[in-house]
Amino acid sequence: MKEDYLILGIESSCDETAAAVVKGGRTVLSNVISSQIDIHTLYGGVVPEIASRKHTERINQVIRQALSEAGVKLTDIDAIAVTYGPGLVGALLVGVAEAKAISFATGIDLIGVHHIEGHISANYIEHPDLEPPFLSLVVSGGHTHLVNVADYGVYEILGRTRDDAAGEAFDKVARAIGLGYPGGPKIDKVAKEGNPDAIPFPRAKVEGSIYDFSFSGLKSAVLNYLNSCEMKSETVSVPDVAASFQKAVVDVLVEHSMEACRERGCKKFAIAGGVAANSALRAAMVDACRQNQIDFYYPSPVYCTDNAAMIAVAGYYEYRKGVRSDLTLNAVPNLPLGER
Repeated sequence: MKEDYLILGIESSCDETAAAVVKGGRTVLSNVISSQIDIHTLYGGVVPEIASRKHTERINQVIRQALSEAGVKLTDIDAIAVTYGPGLVGALLVGVAEAKAISFATGIDLIGVHHIEGHISANYIEHPDLEPPFLSLVVSGGHTHLVNVADYGVYEILGRTRDDAAGEAFDKVARAIGLGYPGGPKIDKVAKEGNPDAIPFPRAKVEGSIYDFSFSGLKSAVLNYLNSCEMKSETVSVPDVAASFQKAVVDVLVEHSMEACRERGCKKFAIAGGVAANSALRAAMVDACRQNQIDFYYPSPVYCTDNAAMIAVAGYYEYRKGVRSDLTLNAVPNLPLGER
């Protein structure tokens, strides 16, 4: 059986328009990302309608650039992998429509890919030794999932957030302390100047579900602290707030992840998603995995944020299993992991 399939990946689930070409599921020949951060920063967050318009403007150019940088033509491509959920429905529709149009015009096979599956698959790019089964923590602006990766494309969700995702909490707290959007990288930077033990913010536990997460209470605690300081005319140390908040998030993520690894007897653990680029989280996970004798895997920052290489990788393994999508493929903004 052929192993070195060329997969064209397309990603447009939020505010990055991306295309990539991946060979054999692990070799990235190109990975082009057109970011909209500068535009959405003006509004303090992603504006869905603007995101959709910008995807429409950029998607053809991004795909052409990805093919050019990879040194291939559409006729060389074996399959097109596209994110069809979850995400912003208008943004998803742009990528799905583009992929379907190319598939219809060329006869190239089409594969719909789950966005979270893409994030998990990003780890395969730089870790050729990583094979399922393993546990993975996916932390991003829209998702906080603790997942048992039983096999390629086979997932069991052990825990998830009951309210705000970790990245969403970062964005809201960053806005509250005047750092603006995007919150994750800005809090990570400012926190390096602060004392992570300065303010005793809470670490939430969800009764009856040891692996689930909740960050809305932590967010409220930060807002209450800021309001209290304002009422008392006390000076707020932004670095201390950032560092203390960040440590509260990281502590919970690490604790739940290591508990799941111990309970399952798992010796391979991977993180993924935009928050996986956070330096404090990486450092804490490195230390925790070392103490528990667990092999730790994480992608480079470029593969943590939304990109099409991870979608192409996930599509490769689905393609090898015989998965194909037809032209009825549609955007599913709330698509559960593991469903088609």
